[in-house]
Amino acid sequence: MTHQLRDIMTSDVVTVNGAQTIQEAASLMSQYNIGSIPVVDESGNLQGIITDRDITLRSTAAGDKPHTFVKDVMSTNNIVSATPDMGIEEAAQLMAKQQIRRLPILENQQLVGVVSLGDLAVHQEHDQKAGAALASISTPSTPQQNQF
Repeated sequence: MTHQLRDIMTSDVVTVNGAQTIQEAASLMSQYNIGSIPVVDESGNLQGIITDRDITLRSTAAGDKPHTFVKDVMSTNNIVSATPDMGIEEAAQLMAKQQIRRLPILENQQLVGVVSLGDLAVHQEHDQKAGAALASISTPSTPQQNQF
């Protein structure tokens, strides 16, 4: 039986908007023990991703203040996403190919969930696919801009 991402995605996703500060984003990352947060507009449309790495390299290392806006440091180029109807195996292959650990799930341009490698690993029949994706992602390669 082929499962779809809607069967395993996390639908209660922590998000921020571009007008929030990196301090607020970092606080949410700490509170929820996560390394990235989708950035959405008032309609729930995905605008980008902000990662702990974005905050560190694009703000802190540049000497920016904690009140810097999320929109000024978030990743917006080449955001890889999927739909709830995508198969789990296809998603694992996409994540491995794009070297990403978390995959935003969009329906009608709106963020409806996120799938992580951990979500794939929880489902025993897909554990091997998640392991292969993780091994591929963990292998040193050309650095990617968006490590969501």
